[in-house]
Amino acid sequence: MPTQLIGFEIKTVSNLLMRNVDAKLSKFHNRDYTKMHGWIIGYIHDESKNHDVFQKDIEKEFKIRRSTATGILQLMEKNGYLNRLPVAHDARLKKLVLTQKAIDLNEEIHSNINEFERELSECLTKEEQEMFFKITAKLRKKLEGN
Repeated sequence: MPTQLIGFEIKTVSNLLMRNVDAKLSKFHNRDYTKMHGWIIGYIHDESKNHDVFQKDIEKEFKIRRSTATGILQLMEKNGYLNRLPVAHDARLKKLVLTQKAIDLNEEIHSNINEFERELSECLTKEEQEMFFKITAKLRKKLEGN
């Protein structure tokens, strides 16, 4: 058995990465939202630039059931992160619109994530970064094929 295992190293680096991200974002954890709320805010922020976003989009993107999405979105609305607004073409549909509170939070989190990415990339040369992405793309392709 080889002394260095690729899968083990990936798992170890992944654990360390998540631990560091959690530490950097810990100042946000005492607020009235969860990581899932953060992911949904980011998704709505990005997607709403191109089209209206509805609950069914959240269900599909995050592979969650309707009842789960309803509960999450109701809590986010209650906590002031989004509004559900009717659309003209179908009174039953409610598009999801972020509040300024959510937009500000999204920008603050992205700023912290970008800073962390900068810190990570500084320890690798450009050539090492290129090689890293080639290797991870190859591994991802292999794993997606399984």
